Amino acid sequence: MAGRRALIIAALLFMALFLVMPLIVVFAEALSAGVGSYLSALADPNVASAIWLTLLIAAIAVPANLVFGVCASWCIAKFDFIGRNLLITLIDLPFSISPVIAGLLEVLLFGLNGLFGGWLSDHNIQIVFALPGMILATTFVTLPFVAREVIPLAQEQGNDEEEAAVTLGANGFQIFFRISLPKLRWGLLYGVLLCNARAMGEFGAVSVVSGKIFGQTDTLSLAVESLYESYEIQAAFAVASLLALLALVTLVLKAALEWRHRDELFATRRKTST
Repeated sequence: MAGRRALIIAALLFMALFLVMPLIVVFAEALSAGVGSYLSALADPNVASAIWLTLLIAAIAVPANLVFGVCASWCIAKFDFIGRNLLITLIDLPFSISPVIAGLLEVLLFGLNGLFGGWLSDHNIQIVFALPGMILATTFVTLPFVAREVIPLAQEQGNDEEEAAVTLGANGFQIFFRISLPKLRWGLLYGVLLCNARAMGEFGAVSVVSGKIFGQTDTLSLAVESLYESYEIQAAFAVASLLALLALVTLVLKAALEWRHRDELFATRRKTST
C-alpha cells in the first residue's frame, strides 16, 4: 500500500513539475501585460498569418496521413505481399530521423541546387522556402501517427467477418466501408488527434524548409521563436499559449469523445484483447 502511494505521489509530482508548471508559466507570462496586450499580440497581422498557415498545413497534412494510415493498415493487416515488413519499417522511419534532418533532406531534393531543383526551377515550381515544402515536411514527420494507431488494431481484429462477408457475396468496397472501417474508428480517432497536435506544433523540419519569413512562411511555432529573438517576450508567450490551448483542446475533445462513447469503446477494447 505504501509503495503504491509513493508511486502515485511521484507520478503526480512529475506531472506537476514537467507539465502543469510550464503551462502555468506560459499563460502567466502571456497575460503579464494584461488581457488587452494579450489579444493585441494575437491580432497582429504577422501572428494572424502564422495562425492561418498553421491551420492550413494541418488541414492538408492530417487528411493525407489519414488516407495513408487507412490504406497501409488495410494492406498490412489483410494481405501478405513482398515488401510487407519493409513497408512497416518505412512507416516508422520518421520516428527515427530527426525532423531537422528530414527538412535538410527535402532541401537536398527540391532546393535550387538539389536533385530535382533544376527541373523545378525550369518549370517555375517552388517547393522549398514555400508552402508546398512546409506541407511535405509536416506530412513526413506526422506520417506514422495514424498508421501506427490503426495497424495493430486492424491486425487484432482478424479477417473472420470479412471472410464471412465474402461468402455472402459482398464486394471489396462493401466489406471495407461496412465492416473493416467501422472497427477501426477508435484507432483512427486517436491517430488523427495525435497527428493534428504534432502537425500544429511541428518546428524542426518546417524551420529548415520555410525560410522563416515572419508574416509569410512562419507557422505558430516559428512565430514564437521569431518574436522571442526580437525581444517581444510577451507576444512570444502569447503565441505559445495559443499553441498550448490548441493542444489542450485536442485532449479535451479526445476525452469528451471517449466519455460519450465509453460503452462502445470498452466493448471494442475487450474484443481486441481476447
